[in-house]
Amino acid sequence: MGTTQLESVPEPKYWHLKTVLSEALDQDFAVGEILPNERELAARFGVARATLRQALEQLELEGRLQRRRGVGTTVAPPRVGVDVGGAQHSWPGESIDGWEPVDAAEAVVPSAVLKLLGAAPGELVLAVRRSRVEQGQVLAAELLYVPASSVPGLSAIDAPAGPARARAVMRELQKLVLDGQDRSVELGSARAEDAKELDRLPGAPVLLVTTRYFTAAGTAAVSVATYRADTCRLTFGDSGDVQITHDAQVAS
Repeated sequence: MGTTQLESVPEPKYWHLKTVLSEALDQDFAVGEILPNERELAARFGVARATLRQALEQLELEGRLQRRRGVGTTVAPPRVGVDVGGAQHSWPGESIDGWEPVDAAEAVVPSAVLKLLGAAPGELVLAVRRSRVEQGQVLAAELLYVPASSVPGLSAIDAPAGPARARAVMRELQKLVLDGQDRSVELGSARAEDAKELDRLPGAPVLLVTTRYFTAAGTAAVSVATYRADTCRLTFGDSGDVQITHDAQVAS
């Protein structure tokens, strides 16, 4: 990558630098290659490290770069869509959804989720943790919040901790008649716990997909799934439904 002068460029310096770096990624680097460190890059382009970080963050958000723990910043593989969207009329845990159960336990429910559930403060809510794995890589982490009132038969189930307990909660949930679901998507930052599971740095951009599951009695469960924003994109079908696809990762 050569040096470029940025002082006379009318657009923000970090945005122009992002464009220059993007072109360099296409011409000078291979997928998986590690970029020079921030000090070297900042000196090469004659910019402050804060400006460089802004450009790198934009490229990471666009899926051009990956920041990996203990490795550094690498060139991301091209995006190859793999459908991970769920069917509109199926409960979590059915064979078509592609998630792997991890565990289930009583949860401290965020106020926003409590509002979506319509649950009273102090009401017992179980959180089922699941992960979505593609090609050996964890693509997303999910917390499925289920009020105890939605699974009244659960107290009779003596399931050990771990995946068995998670499956037990979902089996009870699937006994209800699902009337429908709605879904919202927003950009967020990875919490420390999710970042560790997704092999991202805390604060890395993520896609937060919140899904409410309805029965005739109201909201039966709420799912909050955290997807890696560097490997996911959204597509819209003719029906207007949102599908989530992710990049097939090249093994390093």
